[in-house]
Order: sequence, then C-alpha cells, then structure tokens
Amino acid sequence: MSTSKEQAAISKVLSFLQEWDHGNKTVRSRMLTVFVTQNTGKTCPELELEFAQVASLFLARLTAWMRLTYMFGTCLGLQLKAVGVFLSAASNHRYLIEFLEVGGVLTLLEILGQKQTKEEDKAEAIRLLQIVSNAGRKYKELICESYGVRAIAECLAKSKTEGTQETARALLESLAHGNPKYQNQVYRGLIALLTCISPKAQQLVLQTLRIVQDIVKEAHPSIVGPLLNLLRSLHLEVQYEAIELITDLRQYEVRPALLTGLVDLLKPATEGMQTYKILEDPEMTKMTESLPVYVQQAAAAKALRLLAQGSQELSQELLPLRVVHHLMYAMGNQEHADAQRQASLALEHKPETFYMTMDEIQADILLSNKVNISEGNCMRLSLQFCNICVSKRVSLSLTSLIIIIVYLTFILL
Repeated sequence: MSTSKEQAAISKVLSFLQEWDHGNKTVRSRMLTVFVTQNTGKTCPELELEFAQVASLFLARLTAWMRLTYMFGTCLGLQLKAVGVFLSAASNHRYLIEFLEVGGVLTLLEILGQKQTKEEDKAEAIRLLQIVSNAGRKYKELICESYGVRAIAECLAKSKTEGTQETARALLESLAHGNPKYQNQVYRGLIALLTCISPKAQQLVLQTLRIVQDIVKEAHPSIVGPLLNLLRSLHLEVQYEAIELITDLRQYEVRPALLTGLVDLLKPATEGMQTYKILEDPEMTKMTESLPVYVQQAAAAKALRLLAQGSQELSQELLPLRVVHHLMYAMGNQEHADAQRQASLALEHKPETFYMTMDEIQADILLSNKVNISEGNCMRLSLQFCNICVSKRVSLSLTSLIIIIVYLTFILL
C-alpha cells in the first residue's frame, strides 16, 4: 500500500498534469519556465522522483504540444529547453527512446527548415540533435536517414549568427564520426556547402572537411572545383583554410587535378569577370572587377609554393604543367602586387622590392614569356643556372631574370 507521502506526490503530479491539459498558452508558458528553472541539470532518477515515477507523461504532453505548434513559434524556445531537461539528464536512455518514438528527430529537423524560426531556437534544436547523435551509431544513422545532413547543412549555410553556425558545424562533424554507413553522405554534404556565400560558413566547412577527409580516406573529385574557387575569397581566414585543405589533399587521388587547376589559375581569364561592388567610386570599377581573380592568382601561387616546399616529387610533377612559365606570367601582373610577390616567392626570387622597380617593358616580357621547362629541360637548366645560384646563394636581379627568360625562350623550347 502506498504511503501518504507517495500519495501526496502522485496527487501533486496529477494536479500539475491537469493544469497543463486545461491551460492556455500563457499558463503553459509559465509552467515551462518554472519546470526549466527547477529541473535543469537533474538526473533521470531525480526527475522521476519529482514526477512520482510518471515524468514520461509530461514529456509526452510536451512533445505533442511542440509538434502541433512549432510552425507558429508558440513558446518554441521554452519547449526546446524543457525537452532538453529530459534529454540531457544523466541515464536519459528511457526519455531519449520515448522522444524518438513520437518523431522527435523529424520535428527538430523541420524546426531547422522553418524560415520564421528564431536563430536561438535553431541553435537549441541543433543542441538536442547533438545529444541524440552522441547517444551512439544507430542514433546518428537515424538522423541521416531522416535527411538530417541536408537540413543541418542548409542551416549552417543560411544562418545569420556565428553561434548557430558553430553548433551546426559541430553536429555535422559528430555525424561523420563512428558512422561508416553515412560518413560519405556527410562528406558530400560538406563539399556541397563550399559554394555557400557566407564567409564564416565557408571557413567552418573547410575546417570540418579537413577532419572528415581523414575519416572517409578517399577524396571525391567534386571537391576540386569549389575548393579552388574559394581561393578568390577576399576573406583571409577563408583563403587560409582553403590552402590548408589543398595541402592535405596532396596525399589523395585528386592531386593531379588540384595541381593542374592551381597552375591554370596563375593565368586568369580576363573575360567574364564578376563585379564585386566593394567601393562606390566609379573609377574603381575596373579594380573591383579584376580583384577576385587576382587574389585567386596570388593564393594559387602561395599554395603551389607550400606544396613544392613539402615534396620534391610534387615539384617534379609541376614542371610538365609549365608551372615556371605560369609563375613568370603572374610576376608580370602589375595590377596586383601580392600576386607578383607570391609568384616570386614560389620562384625563389627577391619578393620584397622587385615589383616596385619593374617597368612596363619588363612586365610585358614576363607576361608574354613562352618558357617551357619540362623535367628534362630542368636538368639542362640546372647545369647552366641552378647550380650556380644554389651553390653561391645568388639572388637574381630583375634584369638578370629577364635575360634568363629570353635565353630560355630560345634554347629550351
């Protein structure tokens, strides 16, 4: 027979549930506020004690109300926090199963897709999905089978706050770990996000791709195009992460495509340039049209330098691609000093001052050079020039370089 204390507890819970059942939005909002305040951080046994072993009855009512009203945003933030009290409780397996059985994952993913959902509510929904993901492999699979990767990726791309973007990034990374059945789906989703327009999202995606790439072991060819395109970003943090990922990918089968693409970027097309109206002055129109491709040119030269410094074998692979010719072309770009500097660093020329003293004739020679140094020709070149420069640590002047270019054009073609 139940003790009087147990009876009192049951009576209190029944009164609470009855008030919930008959309460309007205001009443339920007040009840949720009290519940979250008093029960956050409690364990599953503590919640059961608080609700006389029938806490699941309140969880069922809470999730049902959320599923019926989330499209209207009715107390959504409070609803999510209250659900979080149950899901984040220690020894929460029972509550987690009950939440999933009523379609909890689908509800959370649908909340992410609602345009009217507040950013803080999206972040809370992602936090709950993270709890589900952390519960184990089969729960990660459930999220992925519910088209979760797409919903979370879209949230990351379109979110207006860095906090929500960071939370979405962490969840995507979580879904890739210990989830062999769907890790490639996460990987391809991240590749698709490379084309998003948010610089912060681009940075986060690149960081996550470096981690996930190591998990999936194989690089998909579709990563090359959008990755190289990010080198034209005017945001240095995006460029940095892109170059870091390119460096990582040198170990994968996409290496030839990456090297070819990087070399091609050293001679950017001059037609069809997209206009970036970063300045209002009409006189700057030409500059704003060409700036992104010149930024990309400089970044490509930097990436090639870093790649070549890390591997002599890779350096030899670059020679048949006419990398020297293309780097000389970039050195002649007087419209972008950083492109000249990065190209000169890649060629181990003096980068600090040469572009400030270059005249139009010298620049034109660099732009129109036809040097084609293959691996075999490089051996001939080394006998005549390279050994001298290396042994004596000679740093060629610009005039000397121009003479060499003219010489090479005649004897090495």
